[in-house]
Amino acid sequence: MEIQSPDRLIRLAVDLVNLQELPGPAELRAFLLEHGEPEPVEVGEGDLTGVLAVRESLRAVFEGDSAQGARVLNELLARYAVRPYLSDHDGTPWHVHVAEPGASWADWLAATTALGLATFAAGHGFEALAVCAATDCGQVFANTALNRPRRFCTPRCATRTRVATHRARQA
Repeated sequence: MEIQSPDRLIRLAVDLVNLQELPGPAELRAFLLEHGEPEPVEVGEGDLTGVLAVRESLRAVFEGDSAQGARVLNELLARYAVRPYLSDHDGTPWHVHVAEPGASWADWLAATTALGLATFAAGHGFEALAVCAATDCGQVFANTALNRPRRFCTPRCATRTRVATHRARQA
């Protein structure tokens, strides 16, 4: 359970919120491994329930205004984060932890992603954390481009929306 880079934290938060399904511990374990967690990754039913609650809390950061986003992140940090400390557990390189030693996966994800999103929002503003404007999408994204407002999670959603708008005008 480590922090490697700010980009990893943002990607972890966005991908967690965008998870379509997380039916069981095996899928949560696969998600954590895909996002760079080193073995051993042991996940149980309790972890799954907690992670789903964290996911819903994080979604509110992308859906709300800056005051709501800051409130949610501050609540997550106050509840789950601890003073950062260096660790080299299990033969991993030195890295920073912001969750209690032995924290559950849900607690670790809450602390880690809240720190990443708070840092990102402080540098880019909460308007850079958004929900895709495509009516049939609902995915969230973090816009890292400076001075380039973005309304869609991918060019595909943007194109699909433009084409639908054009066809509606033609009809």
